[in-house]
Amino acid sequence: MSGHGDWTIEIVKRSDHAKGFVVLPKRWVVERTFAWLGRWRRLAKDWEKSIESATAWAQITSIRMLIRRIARYWIYE
Repeated sequence: MSGHGDWTIEIVKRSDHAKGFVVLPKRWVVERTFAWLGRWRRLAKDWEKSIESATAWAQITSIRMLIRRIARYWIYE
C-alpha cells in the first residue's frame, strides 16, 4: 500500500520495577484519539462488515472533528 505514509510502530513496555500507575510515553495520544473516535455513535461499536468500510468511517469522523475545530477558531478571528 503506497501513498499512505511511512509509519513505524514502537511497542513500549512497562518497567519491571514500576509499582502502581506509570505514564507510558506516547500511549496517552493513542488512547485519547480512540476516546474521541468512540464518542461518535457509529464508531462506538464494531458494526461494519469490511475493513474498508470501518476505515472510511474512521476517516470521515476524523475529518469532521478537524473541520469543527477549524470552524471554532475561524469564527473568533
